[in-house]
Amino acid sequence: MFIYLLNELRQNILLYMIYLHSIILHQWKRLANLFRWLFLLTLKFMNIGIPKEIKNHEFRVGLTPAGVHDLNLNGHQIWIESDAGLGSGFTNQMYVNEGARILATAADVYAIADLIVKVKEPLSAEYDLIKNSQIIFTYFHFAASRELTEAMLRTKAICLAYESVELADKSLPLLIPMSEVAGRMAIQVGSYYLGKPQGGKGKMLGGVPGVQPANVLILGGGVVGTQAAKMAAGLGANVTILDTNLSRLRYLDDFMPANVHTQFATSYAIQSHLPHVDLLIGAVLLHGSKTPQLIKKEDLKKMELGTVLVDVAVDQGGCIETCRPTTHENPVYEMDGILHYCVANMPGAVPQTSTLALTQATLPYVQILANLGWKEAIASNDALNKGLTLYDGKLFHPGLAASFNL
Repeated sequence: MFIYLLNELRQNILLYMIYLHSIILHQWKRLANLFRWLFLLTLKFMNIGIPKEIKNHEFRVGLTPAGVHDLNLNGHQIWIESDAGLGSGFTNQMYVNEGARILATAADVYAIADLIVKVKEPLSAEYDLIKNSQIIFTYFHFAASRELTEAMLRTKAICLAYESVELADKSLPLLIPMSEVAGRMAIQVGSYYLGKPQGGKGKMLGGVPGVQPANVLILGGGVVGTQAAKMAAGLGANVTILDTNLSRLRYLDDFMPANVHTQFATSYAIQSHLPHVDLLIGAVLLHGSKTPQLIKKEDLKKMELGTVLVDVAVDQGGCIETCRPTTHENPVYEMDGILHYCVANMPGAVPQTSTLALTQATLPYVQILANLGWKEAIASNDALNKGLTLYDGKLFHPGLAASFNL
């Protein structure tokens, strides 16, 4: 009898504990939801606009449907210009499914948005669409264009440049993805234009058994230069990287394959390679400033006819004096028998790769801007603070101010 009563007591206690647990769990969920809504109330809900890119053969887009999904969870409204994502493989319906709204024109997007998220700098057709105090978050590369700089100063927009966002270790998290793409593409396009039908020497980068490989000279050992070297080395070319940073050269020397050589960059060193180079890659970057010109017009005469120059630094002014921006529609021109490839938006040719690589880097910063507003965002995030380039008609980047005497 005693054992029976004890078992009954145990069962009742167990049932009571289960009941009590369910009540606590239910109340906790309610409390958690309450805290979530209180948190959301502290956020600054924002209208975010994604216009279609209009630069020649630019097919990337500033935000993917996955990004729309995440921003929508925090209560932000995303406005997409119709077919803005089509070139990157994203239909209007894919955006709508994640909570975005579609607008017919770029003018409609700019008119309603507090924050504009793009890929490339605004073009002249967009200048008048930008509003006073509107946040523009994109690649600007102001150092290459005084016209763009002055136009943005006139709008009094808040310009946050992807290329100027800088971490404590001096790395550029929003420039790295596209530098990786551009560096790899430089070898692909350079190899193609070395072909005789395209006006090149008619050389294969890797050669074949019994035939010497092509000579590839890379000016700059940063992200672009490193990726270009990896691609060229993988194809079997004889590769030389020139840089002025000895620590970087030591690092590259340690992990690059045996057909990649490093050399300290001096004018003499550059000149010594010109008579033998087949493909030259310009991969020089000065943060926020115009790129120095390391190859002069008279240097072209020292190269063999059909040599190919790919200046990835063209969007910052170019490190080759004879370089001028070209497009994917007309990517190359010949000067003194030397082919120049100077497309300013190289990654735009591979938008499905480039958009995903870019937006996975930019989305966390878009979320900070949208959730906190730009003033709190830059106050709380040092990297984003360094991206603030123009505000209220004033320049905030010392290198850019020096470039244009502004």
